[in-house]
Amino acid sequence: MHNFSSTRIDRRFKDLAVEGRAALVAFVMAGDPDLATSLDILKALPKAGADVIEVGMPFTDPMADGPAIQAAGLRALAAGATLAKTLKLVADFRGEDQTTPIVLMGYYNPIYVYGVDAFLEAAKESGVDGLIVVDLPPEEDSELCLPALAAGLNFIRLATPTTDDARLPAVLANTSGFVYYVSITGTTGAATPNFSATASAVARIKRHTGLPVAVGFGVKTAADAAAIAAHADGVVVGSAIVDALRGSLDAEGRATPGTVPAVAKLVEDLAGGVRTAARAPA
Repeated sequence: MHNFSSTRIDRRFKDLAVEGRAALVAFVMAGDPDLATSLDILKALPKAGADVIEVGMPFTDPMADGPAIQAAGLRALAAGATLAKTLKLVADFRGEDQTTPIVLMGYYNPIYVYGVDAFLEAAKESGVDGLIVVDLPPEEDSELCLPALAAGLNFIRLATPTTDDARLPAVLANTSGFVYYVSITGTTGAATPNFSATASAVARIKRHTGLPVAVGFGVKTAADAAAIAAHADGVVVGSAIVDALRGSLDAEGRATPGTVPAVAKLVEDLAGGVRTAARAPA
């Protein structure tokens, strides 16, 4: 097993377990709607109550993403986002925040094109803590997962309602940081999860691992966040945040003075929901 006692992700989940509450994991797309606004949004997230930030790596063919996140990626690409600029965004964020964990989420193709070793070195240098690469199954661990672990980055795996007990050990074998449980079958933002089914799924995953389990897909409101936070170690919100951003843009899809506040306000509401679902401290 790899020892990750020193990553920001591990420390954050450990601290929150002591506090007796779940983490709010907020997803935003790098470079949406432009790089400068994207940096301002990143800086606003911890102050609004995000405990962990997932930063999407824009990609032209995001097959696991629903319409909201696909559109965010296309806006970012149209504004000139690249993987190199995404890494610089994280480095710029780290200029004033050394504690909030950052997870890059996306697809393998841009990393492969960048070069795995060069990417891992640049990611580590930029202040990235972990990776979620949705199209690399455990059978491909030698491609990126094992090199990432060797570089000291958490490699976070997704489990879904269709991941059965026979499959779970393979999914969890080289996972670190946390397990991301996708609470509904389908693309992101598609439907509202069944909260009681989610609770039993989290319990099932925890029988196989000591890692924190964060739940995402379909969380839209503070009430949703509270319902999941009562049972999970983290609540992941993506599409709702991206929708709040999109709703603040002008007719040409450009940022307005209301863009950063719109995102911050929703994250504050969600953080409030997560914090109402207090649990016994670890």
